[in-house]
Amino acid sequence: MYDTILVSTDGSEGANAATEHAVTIARTYDATLHVLYVIDVRMSPLSTGMDRDEVIQVIDQSGERPTTPVLRQAEKREIPTTEAIRLGVPHDVIREYIDEANTDLVVMGTHGRTGLEHALLGSTTERVVRTVDVPVLTVHLDTS
Repeated sequence: MYDTILVSTDGSEGANAATEHAVTIARTYDATLHVLYVIDVRMSPLSTGMDRDEVIQVIDQSGERPTTPVLRQAEKREIPTTEAIRLGVPHDVIREYIDEANTDLVVMGTHGRTGLEHALLGSTTERVVRTVDVPVLTVHLDTS
């Protein structure tokens, strides 16, 4: 049913909750898990003129990559993974990546950015849900 599953992470608690579901589904269906982190050019000192290696170098210098915890979790369960780090507007990049990777299912958290950032930019997950042609599983952060 699912061969390629995409989980987009921003390192937030919402993304971590989505990761748990994505890993479980990938294991169940023996699917490849694609782990995508998008550096939002609207909020980053990085520029779209930088090449991929320069972007990766800046991320690596700032500490652990946001994709690392997801990759570790998948590795523990022996799930094949592909890591992608991109620069752009998150919902646009996610849509592009869905097509590029021939994604069967997208798993996303419903809580990433909050407060003013959310009010100004809108919800990335909401925009993805409304604009893609593949199933999107949204995972609500359990705050209880």
